Amino acid sequence: MNVAKILDGKATAAALRADISAHVKKLAGEGKKAPGLAVVLVGDDPASMVYVGQKEKACLEVGFRSHLHHLPASTDTDTLIGLLGRMNEDPDVHGILVQLPIPAYIDWTEAVRAIRAEKDVDGTHPLNLGKLVMGLKTVEPCTPRGIMHLFREYGIITAGKRAVVLGRSNIVGKPMAQLLMAADATVTVCHSRTIDLETLTREADIIIAAIGKPEFLKASMVKPGCIVVDVGISRLGRGLVGDVDFEDVSRVASWITPVPGGVGPMTIAMLLQNTLERYFEIEG
Repeated sequence: MNVAKILDGKATAAALRADISAHVKKLAGEGKKAPGLAVVLVGDDPASMVYVGQKEKACLEVGFRSHLHHLPASTDTDTLIGLLGRMNEDPDVHGILVQLPIPAYIDWTEAVRAIRAEKDVDGTHPLNLGKLVMGLKTVEPCTPRGIMHLFREYGIITAGKRAVVLGRSNIVGKPMAQLLMAADATVTVCHSRTIDLETLTREADIIIAAIGKPEFLKASMVKPGCIVVDVGISRLGRGLVGDVDFEDVSRVASWITPVPGGVGPMTIAMLLQNTLERYFEIEG
């Protein structure tokens, strides 16, 4: 009976954090200030509060300065943009992130555009996304970058492989497709209007599931030996699960990421890495 091998995001992320921490200690030894990451949380979404807490803890562990701005759910777009503008001018802030989701009445596109491209650590500013599409050096969105790092760490070759990305969000699906294409994979992006989805997933050598539907991907949708990456996370009565039916798909996949302990830790590690790189760009 096949049992898929684990792409261990938790262990890989720990190694990345240790490397980042060493860089920060070196900066301190040279009498330089530490990188600063500002996170904006609007409202009291329970999951977002957990994520922000994890990011703040990760910052402290590697020696970053963490700036948390928790705004009430009643905050309007202009108020949020005003705060982002002040952080753009703050020399102690090298990276800015607006935690999603934000209230529907806030114009997310305007908020993203209000962040200076050089302080965008989530890779969602239109300028940075445009560079990504053009294959130019830019800040890469954290989750897709973390997945590509996992592939390299485990020696997974993407060149010539057929990859299916489930989901077309600006944060995961679209940039994930771009990075896979840049790594010479042949990519299909699927979404809620895709016809005959299972035919496409059964042809894939690599599947990235990022649609937010608990345990959507089943073994019957996956060909033997496929590499499966689960970006989703949902809380059910028995605990946290992803977009992949882990027990079922593990019987046919060659590699798989767990939930939790897979993509999540890599996303946070790449947020730190992006912030460190922004720091060196800004400070010189």
